[in-house]
Amino acid sequence: MNENSNLSIAPSDDHEIDVAVQEPDWHASHLDLEDVARTAILQALRMAPLPEEIEGRSIEVSVVLANDDLLQVLNREYRGKDKPTNVLSFAQLDADSPVPEDGPYPVGDIILSYQTIDREAKEQDKFFKDHYTHMLVHGLLHLLGFDHVEEDEANVMESLEIRILENLNIQNPYMENFSMA
Repeated sequence: MNENSNLSIAPSDDHEIDVAVQEPDWHASHLDLEDVARTAILQALRMAPLPEEIEGRSIEVSVVLANDDLLQVLNREYRGKDKPTNVLSFAQLDADSPVPEDGPYPVGDIILSYQTIDREAKEQDKFFKDHYTHMLVHGLLHLLGFDHVEEDEANVMESLEIRILENLNIQNPYMENFSMA
């Protein structure tokens, strides 16, 4: 991974960030969902150390704005957890896949649940937009190879999330007693 990734991504216009709204409740947020997704993903790409195969390339990522029903099915099928979750990420390529030489690098899919993100934002006294942005950043970092299974991995990933979100004027989502006040 490149330690100074600020100079290692393609210009933002070259990235393909597709947003599909599958759950109508997402429109209740009154956000420009695509703009928020693009802003969050581009900021994460600017700040995160990137895998070698992505450096200097444009990327392709799909964001699916879904619901608890779909996330529960996917969570059960792929993680063995029979409950909905806020975000799941699925890499397009695995370690054995040939890396495409031309065009955008197909990073993968980020799938989010409106109901879980909305509920968590309310429970944690966060703005919906801030929590949605955080889950987008979190999902993209998973696609870039970050994880939080082990404590040391979690510390690295969370500190990177905090820095990225800070650059988007969003408070540390891991602070105790987080408040919008």
